[in-house]
Amino acid sequence: VQLQASGGGLVQAGGSLRLSCQASGGTINTYDMGWFRQAPGKEREFVARIRWSSTFTYYADSVKGRFTISRDNAKSMVYLQMNSLKSEDTAIYYCAADKVYSLTYDREDVYDYWGQGTQVTVSS
Repeated sequence: VQLQASGGGLVQAGGSLRLSCQASGGTINTYDMGWFRQAPGKEREFVARIRWSSTFTYYADSVKGRFTISRDNAKSMVYLQMNSLKSEDTAIYYCAADKVYSLTYDREDVYDYWGQGTQVTVSS
């Protein structure tokens, strides 16, 4: 499975962006999907995750209430709607796929496939 993240860009603080993750080369319909981000000089961190059936979503405390993860299995797409953006949201955002359910969903090492990342820059 290949993952392609897109939708990043430059936005002012308080603005919104929607990131997309397109899967190809296989189906992600039974995979849980996640978003991570890495800011300059920092380690990559968990942002959000969605179950394969969309029944449950999970968020980092830092984005809860501002970001929404969703998916469209028919299109092999995963989205991250980001509202009320802050300068501290500036990072490269990565989508990832986990083939099996993981209790430790915020750990990078449970994910099997990764996209290449898309840059999000929030100006204050």
